[in-house]
Amino acid sequence: MAELLTFLLPALPLLALLLTLLLGHYPGCEAIVRLSERIARYSEPRQGVARFALPKPPRSFAPAGGLLIALGLAQRPPPLRA
Repeated sequence: MAELLTFLLPALPLLALLLTLLLGHYPGCEAIVRLSERIARYSEPRQGVARFALPKPPRSFAPAGGLLIALGLAQRPPPLRA
């Protein structure tokens, strides 16, 4: 009996969810609708409130990363023969 209980105890939430889905009730659907309405409300442009664009960082024309390594290797002379 204890083995059956240890098997069924972790499966009880899954069985409860399966039963509610078979009965046609989808748990959490109201919360999903409320969340989507809240997101849609914040994404709409507000009237009278001006949004300011953040200043862009200055562009740097110095090579960086892989380009820096490529330029460093391209300026070396070929290796001398031994």
